[in-house]
Amino acid sequence: MNNPFTLYLVTHRYGTEETFLQTIEQACQAGVTMVQLREKELSTRQFYELAQRVKQITDRYHIPLIINDRVDICLAVDAAGVHIGDDELPVATTRALIGDKILGVSAKTLGRAQEAQQQGADYLGIGAVFPTQTKATKRTPLNVLKEITKGVSIPTVAIGGITEGNLPSLAKSKVAGVAVVSEIMQAQLVKDKVTAMRNIIEQWRETDEK
Repeated sequence: MNNPFTLYLVTHRYGTEETFLQTIEQACQAGVTMVQLREKELSTRQFYELAQRVKQITDRYHIPLIINDRVDICLAVDAAGVHIGDDELPVATTRALIGDKILGVSAKTLGRAQEAQQQGADYLGIGAVFPTQTKATKRTPLNVLKEITKGVSIPTVAIGGITEGNLPSLAKSKVAGVAVVSEIMQAQLVKDKVTAMRNIIEQWRETDEK
C-alpha cells in the first residue's frame, strides 16, 4: 500500500525516552506508514531535541514525520509536515508558513472539514471515534465520520480509542487510514500489533474493491 495514512502512529509517552524511541522504531520496522510526534509538556528546546531523534528513526525507514501543533519545531527539524487543531494558528496561516509541507487539520464537523480543505489542508484527522484516555475530547460518531469523508475530497484519518478489536467496525467508513496511539505505544509486542492492524486494514481494502 502506497497510502501514507494507512496506519498512522501518534505518539504518547508512557515510560522512559529510550523506551519511547524503541517503540517508535519497532513500529516503523513493522509497517506504520506515518508518525506524528505529539508532546504537550516539553519545553521548546526539549521538543526540538526529541524531534531530531525521532526524525532520525523515521528517515531511516522513509516514513513521513508530522509534528503536532508546533510549526516552529516542524520547520526547525525539516519534518514532513504539521498537524493542527482548533486552538492553533488558522489553517491558511499555517499553510503559508509551511509551504508545500503536509498539513493535517483536526475536524469534528463537516463544516470545519470543508473549511480546512478550502484553506489548504492536505488531510483531516477525525475523532475521537471511540472513547479514549489519551486526550480529553468529544466523541465523533461513526455516521459523522462517514459524512465528513464523503463530503471532502482530501484524505480523512479516523482517530481516538482505535484498537485491534474495534478496527473492523471502521471497514465501510471509506477513511484513508487510522491513527493509533496507545494500542501501539503500549503494546507488549509492537511488531505483532502493527502487523495485525495492517492485516485488518488490508482486508477492508479488498472488501471495498469487490
